[in-house]
Amino acid sequence: MISETTTTSPEADAVPPPGPAPADKRVPQGAKRLLTRRDRITLAFMAGVPTVLHVALVWVTALASIALAFTSWDGIGFSSIKWVGLDNFKQLFTDNPQFWPALEHNVIWFVVLILLPTPFGLFLAVQLDKNIRFSRVYQTAFFLPVVMSLAVTGFVWQLIYNPDTGLINSLIGANKPGHYIDWIGDPKLNLWAVLIAASWRHAGYMMILYLAGLKGVDPSLREASALDGANEWQTFKNVIFPTLRPTNTVVLVVTIIESLRAFDLVYVFNKGAQGTELLSILITNNIIGESSRIGYGSAIAVVLLIISLAVIIPYLIATFRKERRA
Repeated sequence: MISETTTTSPEADAVPPPGPAPADKRVPQGAKRLLTRRDRITLAFMAGVPTVLHVALVWVTALASIALAFTSWDGIGFSSIKWVGLDNFKQLFTDNPQFWPALEHNVIWFVVLILLPTPFGLFLAVQLDKNIRFSRVYQTAFFLPVVMSLAVTGFVWQLIYNPDTGLINSLIGANKPGHYIDWIGDPKLNLWAVLIAASWRHAGYMMILYLAGLKGVDPSLREASALDGANEWQTFKNVIFPTLRPTNTVVLVVTIIESLRAFDLVYVFNKGAQGTELLSILITNNIIGESSRIGYGSAIAVVLLIISLAVIIPYLIATFRKERRA
């Protein structure tokens, strides 16, 4: 009996046998959907909760303040809300003897911060950018007031300004009977005393901003300036400082915002007594003070909001234009 032999061609051998594909060639099931249901729930929770809190605590309250600025309300029952139109703003600009001094103090706050601690913060940043020894320790020491609560900062400086046992009066010999200097109670001195404490904190903030800007300067610019024979001051003035223009813009906007939102230090020092009136203090005193005038306080808040937006919106427009060009 002759056995039959079957020959197969190479093409036939190349055809894969029927059945499921090999395990290494299968498409993983996880690749069909990037996120599982659990991942989506986690992301929705992480993004949703902060969004709801931001909308509720920022946008809703801001819109409510704008609406209440045109009403008269003592805060007791919604039925007592009365529409008064622009009366709150008319009274604010004409019949309030505290508004214009408060606005002037905010302007003084900005001028002092931009002229004293800001250049000092730039000086500190330039020195620390030289990679001197213990630079990390110095950075921590100068930045520590920024990390501290403003309330804690106020309490510390209250101890320094204490008429009896304060450091300043002890150093200058003004802690004796009849020779006290009341740095916080004197209307001619208290604003400047608070500004010194605010400048102490602001200098560290500016140092970090400028230090971040200096780290982004191209080292080749310094080398080219040195090859041209420029000294350290000429290099900084003609090469480094012009490259810090974006940082200077951020510093200006931050300083304006800091001067407008100033509240904590003044409230801890003397709760905005005569000589330290600020717009934020007027808002607080009218809304939660003894005579609650929520509509009138909201009108002051709207004025403060408009001033803030007048600074922030041009900065945002310039930033978006720069991003589009890039």
